[in-house]
Amino acid sequence: MKRFSLNQATTRHWPMPDLVAGCVRAGVTGVGLWRENVQEYGVERSAALVRDAGLTVTSLCRGGFFQEPTWWDENRRAIDEAAALGAGTLVLVSGGLPPGSRDIDAARAHVGTAIGTLVPYALEAGVRLAIEPLHPMFSSDRCVVSTLKQALDLAAPYPHRAVGVAIDTYHLWWDDTVWEQIARAGREQRIACFQVADWLTPLPAGVLLGRGLPGTGCVELRRFREAVDAAGYAGPIEVEVFAEDVWSRPGDEVLAEALAGYRDHVAGPG
Repeated sequence: MKRFSLNQATTRHWPMPDLVAGCVRAGVTGVGLWRENVQEYGVERSAALVRDAGLTVTSLCRGGFFQEPTWWDENRRAIDEAAALGAGTLVLVSGGLPPGSRDIDAARAHVGTAIGTLVPYALEAGVRLAIEPLHPMFSSDRCVVSTLKQALDLAAPYPHRAVGVAIDTYHLWWDDTVWEQIARAGREQRIACFQVADWLTPLPAGVLLGRGLPGTGCVELRRFREAVDAAGYAGPIEVEVFAEDVWSRPGDEVLAEALAGYRDHVAGPG
């Protein structure tokens, strides 16, 4: 249970001070933060708040969206914010196709080149870039990187301490090669972030919001945890859920259910 981290997305409407206070009450020591929430409260204020509470920022979401013309400046800002928060990992969602383009291969190649240009800046800041593959249904507009293999191939030219991958069960549970790729990620020392959420059936109208708290869907969450453990990853495990019905509930209630689901379906014995 010491590895549990609450990703801020799970309690989206919990203001920053309430999030921190709720984690302290529950004995949670890790939080994954989101840039818009941090910017709203203030980067330096957020950093001081979590630091004074004794919390570790396990990741900052998100950089990426490399199809945007402002990607260079925006990602440098994201790295700066991660460094200010003491977050060792910046999660990258690569972005979709450029406007008017159908060339997904070129878009994916651009992601790799763009990440390479950020590597020196990230190394200097002490922030590791984590390429996150998203489910293929998001390829056109959110993320042209759909599999763990693609993410690892993009990371391969760069030092593992600079570029790793984010493994998210919601996005990867469907892939029958994921176990082989998790083992590869371990051999190459690329696992930078591990996030868990369940897949709900049927999906809601807004597919992006179709995540469930651990144990509410069909994903073999414990199998993923055992696989990343076997690959040598011993870091934080973030519960990251996007769901309107979860967001509408009190933050303390959601955190309690997230902890229970994590204990029973992620951390506990089969």
